[in-house]
Amino acid sequence: MKWKTLSTAVVVTAAAGFLLTGCGNQSKSTSSATSGNLAKTQVLNWSENGQDLTTLDPSLAVDVISGTMINNSQEGLYRLGSNSKATPGIATATKVSKDKKTYTFTLRKNAKWSNGDKVTAKDFVYGWRRTVDPKTASQYAYLYSGIKNADKITNGKAKASTLGIKADGNYKLTVTLEKPIQYFKLLMGFVVFFPQNQHAVEKYGKQYGTSSSKMVYNGPFKMTGWQGTNATWTLVKNNQYWDKKNVHLTKIKDQVVKSTTTAFNLFQSGKLDMATLSGQQVKNEKNNKKLVIRKSSRLNYLEFNQKKVKELSNKKLRQAMSLTLNRKQLVNNVLGDGSVTPQGFVTAGLANDPTTGKDFAAENKVASAVSYNPTKAKKLWKEGLAEVGKKKLTLTLTHDDTDQMKALSEYLQGQLEKELPGLTVKSVTVPYKTRIAREVAGNFELVISAWQADFADPISDLGIMTSTNDYNFGKWTNKSFDEAINTANSTTSTKARWAALAKAEKEIGTDQGVAPLSQNVVAQMVNPKLKGLVYNTAGINYNFKEAYMAK
Repeated sequence: MKWKTLSTAVVVTAAAGFLLTGCGNQSKSTSSATSGNLAKTQVLNWSENGQDLTTLDPSLAVDVISGTMINNSQEGLYRLGSNSKATPGIATATKVSKDKKTYTFTLRKNAKWSNGDKVTAKDFVYGWRRTVDPKTASQYAYLYSGIKNADKITNGKAKASTLGIKADGNYKLTVTLEKPIQYFKLLMGFVVFFPQNQHAVEKYGKQYGTSSSKMVYNGPFKMTGWQGTNATWTLVKNNQYWDKKNVHLTKIKDQVVKSTTTAFNLFQSGKLDMATLSGQQVKNEKNNKKLVIRKSSRLNYLEFNQKKVKELSNKKLRQAMSLTLNRKQLVNNVLGDGSVTPQGFVTAGLANDPTTGKDFAAENKVASAVSYNPTKAKKLWKEGLAEVGKKKLTLTLTHDDTDQMKALSEYLQGQLEKELPGLTVKSVTVPYKTRIAREVAGNFELVISAWQADFADPISDLGIMTSTNDYNFGKWTNKSFDEAINTANSTTSTKARWAALAKAEKEIGTDQGVAPLSQNVVAQMVNPKLKGLVYNTAGINYNFKEAYMAK
């Protein structure tokens, strides 16, 4: 997600953990284990680090905050627990055909929407069809690729009704694939595959998901208080949720806090139970037992808009800009929050190559794509300018208005102008929501972008950089890269698939499709009374379902 983290990498070959056979019987109540330790008041005061909530529509959500709110107020076939392991959602059992192209899900009969409607197989059919329909313009529709007719539908060559999903009555759902998808089960816990209530979508029309009142919920919580643009809202316990006995928090009061200094002060005064820190704050609190460092699969990277600025199509110019950046200095002195230098576009620790047993990112690192070499940078810059017929270049650098992104942009601007003669960089500071909108519209020249894997497989990172993917905002195009991704998505051979993924990772590094900047961690001050919170580094970060405040 733009945006979206694994303290222990969950490899795709271990995805069998998602296979739920009678999983409804596997859900053990946590009530008896926690009831004696519950605080009298079950209210959590949470915060978001400068990122705004943009939508509650599962088809349109593209950012971490929206995904987190949807994941905790709605529910799909599976709910991801600790280490991305599937826990019971709407599905109670799953059967997979021998050729691994047909999945049959048995759905629970006691799931309801907050408007009183039952959650049925038809809601999945409707939600999936709506997402792949080109009229919806879902940026995540590409994840449906491999499901029967999905590609034809998204390309406008088939009707949404032909998608390989079928409701057999209210509580049996059948999904047909065009080919086995090794990571298919990992997708089923992701919000873009959640069911949608047709009555609500049609009732609210274009307003669906634009505020908390224009949505219905089938998850552990319901959203309240979000009007669409405000920076505060509340998740309240959903008493119609099928597993409400294991939901302990009555309210989660959430707010966007732009400044980490403000957040820290609110935490210190007891007004927040979690505050995100940055830079010097992390160093100051390194011995504080309330400091929690969470690993992440989020990558910050510099994206070049090659469609808007034709000069950025020159490989030497892109390489020169990347080579001016001392990433060790960047993560240690500029960010200083525990972030690490990137290996490449795929983040370290996301997945191991099952054919070698080695970390994919480390194994396929292109050193030149993340190296610091100002001498070589100047040489390539001079050659690149000559090739495009320019003596100087002025570029804008768009970035978020958070403390971390401001520090990052100041460093980039300083290094680029210092090391590359004739380059002027103008900083453009905008709110998170505005940055996303400008990326989607192609309204930028350089942008500090971010991506977090949606599931623990390299394709979740690499797949967004194909020439036709909506998330390839800079419109970088590389035929060899596209071919490698196509092979990875079409082959049934594990060895061939991972070889193709390796080729793609090396291709984007060698061609400097983007300039990786840092692999993030999340440094937080956390109230030690908060227990039961599930955090995953890939996909949706926070699962509040069984979280509680201890005495």
